[in-house]
Amino acid sequence: MENILIIGGGAGGLELATQLGHQLGKKGKARITLVDRNRSHIWKPLLHEVATGSLDTSTDGVVYHAHAAKHHYQFQLGEFCHLDPVAKVVTLAPSFDSEGEPVLPKRELKYDKLVLAIGSVSNDFGTPGVADHCYFLDSHQQAERFHYGLMNNFIRINQKDTPDELHIAIVGGGATGVELSAELYHVTDLLKSYGMPNMTARQLKISLIEAGPRILPALPDRISASARKELVRLGVQVRESVKVASANKQGFQTAEGEQINADLMIWAAGVKAPDFIGRLNVFATNRNNQILVEPTLQAKGYSDIWVIGDCCACEQPDGSWVPPRAQSAHQMATQVKKNLIAVLKGEVQQPYLYKDHGSLVNLSRYSTVGSLMGNLTSNSMFIEGRIARAVYISLYRMHQVAIHGWPKAMLVILAEKIGKVVRPKMKLH
Repeated sequence: MENILIIGGGAGGLELATQLGHQLGKKGKARITLVDRNRSHIWKPLLHEVATGSLDTSTDGVVYHAHAAKHHYQFQLGEFCHLDPVAKVVTLAPSFDSEGEPVLPKRELKYDKLVLAIGSVSNDFGTPGVADHCYFLDSHQQAERFHYGLMNNFIRINQKDTPDELHIAIVGGGATGVELSAELYHVTDLLKSYGMPNMTARQLKISLIEAGPRILPALPDRISASARKELVRLGVQVRESVKVASANKQGFQTAEGEQINADLMIWAAGVKAPDFIGRLNVFATNRNNQILVEPTLQAKGYSDIWVIGDCCACEQPDGSWVPPRAQSAHQMATQVKKNLIAVLKGEVQQPYLYKDHGSLVNLSRYSTVGSLMGNLTSNSMFIEGRIARAVYISLYRMHQVAIHGWPKAMLVILAEKIGKVVRPKMKLH
């Protein structure tokens, strides 16, 4: 029986493990194993909602062990640290609890076919002080850490006799920075309903800092302009063409010498594949540590290793590179599933062709803007408002269907609806 090992339980990795579990694992045609250093899964595009408390990981997360038992694959908790492609062995680092006590020893897992779905981390571009003073949103642990700091500041301001302000500076005008800015205004408006009448959105002062000439640089001008207009209406100070030179305890220092003070600082200015990929000394990589792949998504030089998601550097026939988006990971997972099954049957693999279905940016409950059918319309089909919001929500629903199947996904969605009736609208702890 073939051992298919998947490293990384993000959007692509979890969807692939689920599909292969049903098509191969259930029928005993292959042993599917998913490895992740976390115990549960949260769809990465929703991490800004975890950071603000709009989403609670304890109720909205997918527990890998339980999911694996229902979908015919095995789960191994551990952090990938070494790869021997000749012996076909992956090494997992030992893990420890918060007290430093060992939980799991160093382990080696053998594989016949390996899929790397490691994802990405924030790219601070070596900017001094960023690692020491900024929050990142690479994982749900980091998002929850920011939420804890945010709640502490809310409580501090609410207890004051005279109104005070909360200054938040976000570096990076991409989707994460834009969506986080709007979501922060939404949750701050909710506080008066939960015993904090002295903390209102009027006291929230957000600076969104973008080095380029406009926010949402990867999206069409019309989407960028619409999002900017809505953010300004909310009260966000949109700072475009401002380059951050360093971070300190008080805030950010710009290249022009301006100090932008902040109580909380978030860095969301680009992503890269984790640095340890380069230290493996196994793969050909680009400057963002992404692994270069063949059109079939096999790592260059290795016929038994596939790469999907944000850590994959895949060049398309027109010379463009597949962007690190959730829709890319979803499509890659589907293609690798087909290619793995083809290999097991002795058939020819097919190349992966990225299909741009458009981009959507959700400005919390205030607005949603975006474009649809990117490949077909050159991103010219602009939508906003309720229709855009419905399409945005449907993207997450598609992910839920991919990892649960239609019947269970409908039950999960129903449970979410019921939960919203009985639970607070934001996490308060």
